[in-house]
Formats: sequence, structure tokens, C-alpha cells
Amino acid sequence: MILHVDMDAFFASIEEAINPRLKGKPLIVGSRGNRMHTVVCAANYAAKALGIHSGMPTKRAYSIYSKLEFVAADQAKYIWTSEQIFELLKGFKLPLNYASIDEFQLDLSGNGHLNPVSLGKEIKAQIYANFNISASVGIAKNWLLAKLASKLNKPDGLTLIDDSNFEQTLRKASLDKLCGMGGKNGQILMAKGLKTCWDLYLNLPGFFDNNPGKFDEDSGKSSEKPKSVSHSYTLPKNQINPQVIQAWIRLLSEMVATRLRQQNLTSTTVHLWLNGPEIGDFGAQRTHQTPTNDGYEICQRAIKIMSKLLKDHPKIRAIGVTCRGLSWNSYQPLLSEEIRREGLIQALDRINNRFGDGVIYPAITALTR
Repeated sequence: MILHVDMDAFFASIEEAINPRLKGKPLIVGSRGNRMHTVVCAANYAAKALGIHSGMPTKRAYSIYSKLEFVAADQAKYIWTSEQIFELLKGFKLPLNYASIDEFQLDLSGNGHLNPVSLGKEIKAQIYANFNISASVGIAKNWLLAKLASKLNKPDGLTLIDDSNFEQTLRKASLDKLCGMGGKNGQILMAKGLKTCWDLYLNLPGFFDNNPGKFDEDSGKSSEKPKSVSHSYTLPKNQINPQVIQAWIRLLSEMVATRLRQQNLTSTTVHLWLNGPEIGDFGAQRTHQTPTNDGYEICQRAIKIMSKLLKDHPKIRAIGVTCRGLSWNSYQPLLSEEIRREGLIQALDRINNRFGDGVIYPAITALTR
């Protein structure tokens, strides 16, 4: 059994804890300091109730509600808090997985004497007592169902999915609540008439049984992973050709993706860094619901960041691609095109591992050579 801890509006909650004046007011955290020229990195529940969500341009957010409170993101603060929560959870002496900056998982297997619900309440109470922020807890037989359970009664929720309420819970849970179903996958399946998690279960009966916990075999050790994986490159001279710049982004994305797959990791957050004489240091990131370790997908996410925020074609001298929001890879492709794509990636990895890195490479990266 897995206990999944999901922090509630994590970045915004930390800002509210630091500055109690913000509590209860619609609040957004911007990825940069300019409140009208950035994107919503996080929103508290008061802002979410107005229809404001992460990834939305702040200009759009202010058009919805002009009196929004605004705080510029401080990654160091959020990372420090996340690490402190991880240390707190280590104290429960259970196999522990750092799923992402605001999600943690404990493996309760082999601890039949534990009461999962009482344990969930104790964890929630300790997090609140130490950090003055709330968490939602989901408990179920595997990580996928536990993660789903943690989302069903946010904020400050505690949900157990077991045999007694399995069907009832899945019937009530919309498909987009399930990990990996918030984007294209969910849209395609919903277009085919699958609206709830129960519909998915009826069409793929084994899907919810094939997602074991993501922990090391040595249950006495916590499963730790890097916070991020990145590659960067300084060009020989300033470059303005968008095709060449995109070729470098694709190459760096492939390098990052290869390292992710080698470590059996996936990523939900892509950060793009650019440097040039006209823009100085430019950095922005976006978080997606569907995790990936596909270089093409990472590249597309990075290019969308660049095209949305840099309308002109400035001179670029250095480029960096970073993947964050890392978790162990247990995502199961559902759609036929996804299955074919995964098979292709695995075949390419086998060839490059045998004959040397870069024996087969995306055609566009030839522009970098």
C-alpha cells in the first residue's frame, strides 16, 4: 500500500505562511518579477476559484481579477521547504520516494500493524505544525491510485481507496483527475466516450493493477533522485537563425532525455535558458501534467516557451535545457501512436548504446555539426 502526500498549492501556500497578510486573498506567484509580463507559476485556491491557473499569462489573470496579490517566485525557498518536508517524512522510518518538489510517497507494504488513515492524519498534522501549510494525503494499493486519491478532496484532504469503495470512487472521479490524463491522452479518450476513471477501468481492466510502488528493492533505503537534469552549450558566435537555435534546443533536449531514460526518470517541468547581447539572461519554465523522457516532446515544450515569450528573433549566444519535476518512470502509454513512439525510442537507445552515442540522431541536429 502506498501513502501519497501532495502539498496544497505549494508555492502559494509557502508565500502565505511567510506573509500572513496574503492568507485568504487571491494570490498568484509569477515566474519573474514583472507582474504584468510573466506567467502564473502557482495560484492559491482563492485565485483558482476565479478561474486562474498556472501557465496563464499574468496579464490574463489580472483581466479576470484586477486586485490579485502578486509575489515573484523564489525557487530556493520552495526547494528548501521541500527538502525539509522530506527530512520530516524520513522520521517515520518507512521506504520513502521523492516524487516531485511537492509530492512524496511512503511504502506501507509489510507494515500491517500500521493504521494508514491514522498515519496520514499524523503526517498532515506534523507538516502543518512545522511549516504552517497543508497537505492532502491519498492512500491506495499502488502509486497511481494513491496519487488519484490525494487529488479528490483538496485542499487538506485525506482519502483512502480500498476494495470497499474502489468502484464508487472511480465512478465519481473524472478522467482528468488521473495522472497523465490532463492533456492529449485525456482529450482523445474523452472524445471516445470515456468520462470517468471507472470508464477507463471497464475498458482497460488491468490498468489500475499494473502500477506498483516506485521504491528500491532494499526497503530500508529511501529512493532519492536528482532534483533536475540539464545540458547547456555556448555557441561559437551570436546566432540569429531560428532553425539553428531550434536545432541546438533539439540536441540539448535529446541529451537530457537520454540521461532521464538511463536513470529511469520522467519529467513534468521543462526550463529553457537563453543568453544573448539583446536579452541578457532569459529563463522560463512550464509544467505539464503528462510526464515525459522523450527528447522530441521536451524540445517541443522548450520551443513553445521560446516562441511565446520571445516574439522577435534576438541574437542568442548560449542555450540551456533543464528538466525538473522528476519522478520514477512508471507511465504506461495507452494510445497506439504512443506505444509505437516508445518502441521507436527504445530501439534507437539500443542502437546508440551498442554503436556509440549519436550514431542515429534527429535530422535537424545536423545544423549543429
